[in-house]
Amino acid sequence: MSLIVQKFGGSSVEDAAGIKRVANRIVETRKAGHDVVVVVSAMGDTTDDLLELAHEIVDDPAPRELDMLLTAGERISMALLAMAIKDMDVEARSFTGSQAGMQTDAAHGSARIVDVNPKRIKDALDDGSVAIVAGFQGFNRNTGDITTLGRGGSDTTAVALAAALHADVCEIYTDVDGIYTSDPRIVHTAKKIDVISAEEMLELAAHGAKVLYIRAVEFARRYGVEIHVRSSFSHAEGTRILQNPYGDKVEEPIVAGLASDTSEAKVTVLGVPNVPGKAAEIFRLVASVKANLDMIVQNLSGEDDGRTDISFTLPKSEAKSVIDLLSANRGEIGHLGISHDDNIGKLSLVGSGMRSHAGVSATFFTALAEAGINVEMISTSEIRISIVTRADQLATALRAVHSAFELDSDVEAIVHAGTGR
Repeated sequence: MSLIVQKFGGSSVEDAAGIKRVANRIVETRKAGHDVVVVVSAMGDTTDDLLELAHEIVDDPAPRELDMLLTAGERISMALLAMAIKDMDVEARSFTGSQAGMQTDAAHGSARIVDVNPKRIKDALDDGSVAIVAGFQGFNRNTGDITTLGRGGSDTTAVALAAALHADVCEIYTDVDGIYTSDPRIVHTAKKIDVISAEEMLELAAHGAKVLYIRAVEFARRYGVEIHVRSSFSHAEGTRILQNPYGDKVEEPIVAGLASDTSEAKVTVLGVPNVPGKAAEIFRLVASVKANLDMIVQNLSGEDDGRTDISFTLPKSEAKSVIDLLSANRGEIGHLGISHDDNIGKLSLVGSGMRSHAGVSATFFTALAEAGINVEMISTSEIRISIVTRADQLATALRAVHSAFELDSDVEAIVHAGTGR
C-alpha cells in the first residue's frame, strides 16, 4: 500500500458536478488499496469573489480579518467533498489547515510554512479514512491566528504534507493533462511533456508557467517530493517532475519548454549618476517595500554626461509603491526621473540541455527576428534565456520560438476547463 497526496484546484471543484467527479477519483484511488490525503482549493472563483466583497465593504481590509474570510472558501470545499466521499461508502474526515498541523509565520496574506505536524492526518489514515485538508491556510503558533499562504498556497500545502508524511507521490490535479511545452491556450500545438526535471520546472514556474506555483516546486526540490501533474477531467498519464529524470544514459532534451508572463511592469530610473553606490541606494529602497524584482538592465545614457539608466521588471501590483518611494528620494539618489511601462510581455526558453548545446541563442533570436519581434531586455541563466517585448507581440513570439525548436505537436492540446489551473 502506498500513500498518495492528491491536490485538486478550484476549476476541478467549481460546482457540485465537479465535486462528485473528484470524489469518484479519490474513491477509485482508495479502493485500489492506497492511503489518500487530499488537499482542496476553494470552488471556482470563490477566493476572488470573497476578496472583491471585502473591498466593497472597506477600502483596506484588516489583514487578520481578510485571512479569516478567505480561508472560508477552502473549508466549504473540504466539507462538501467529505460529504460526497462518505455518500460513496468510504470514510472521510475534513481538516482545516490548522487542524492538519500547518504551522506558519505570522505574515497574513503571504505566510510561509515553518513546520508541519500532521498527527491528526496520520490518525485518520490509521483509522482507514481519507483525510481531506483545506489548502492555502495554516496558523501561527505564537499568535494563534489563522494565516493564508498566498496564491498557489494549495499546491504548497499539498507538497508540504507529502514531505511530512513521506508520501510516495504528490498528484496535482488541474484542468490540463500535464505540463506542456508552452501555454496550450496560446500555443495550440504545444506538446505534453512526460517527464521534466525539478530544476527546469522551477525555471518555468518562476517565469510565468501557471500550472504549478514556484513555492510548491521549491518545496518539492528541497525535500525530494515527486510531483505528478494530471487532469481531474481524464485518466491520462500526466507529467512527472523528478529530481533527475534523464538518468546517466539518456541525454536530456535541449529545450523543455517556454513560459510567458504579462503580469509584470518595467520601471526605468532615468539619468542616475554613474558613480559607485547609486545602484545600491536604489535597490535598498526597493527592498524596503518588499518588491520582487526580476530582470535588471543598466545602460549608459545616450549623452556623455556621466549618467546611466537602470531598468527592472517587477509585478504590476508592486510598481506604484516602488515608483512613489524612488520619486520621494529623487534628491538623495540624484536621478532625473522615472518611466513606467506595464504593456510588456516576458518570454522564457528553458532546458537543461542548453548547457551543452551551441546555437540555442542563435536559433532563439533568429526566430524572434523573423517574426518581427523587438527585444527590449534580455536575461539568462545556465538553463534559461528570457526576453521582454511588447505584450501584444508575446503570443506571436511564443509561437515562432516554439516552432523554431520543433516543439509543435501534430494534435491540438486540450484545456478541459479553460483556465490552466
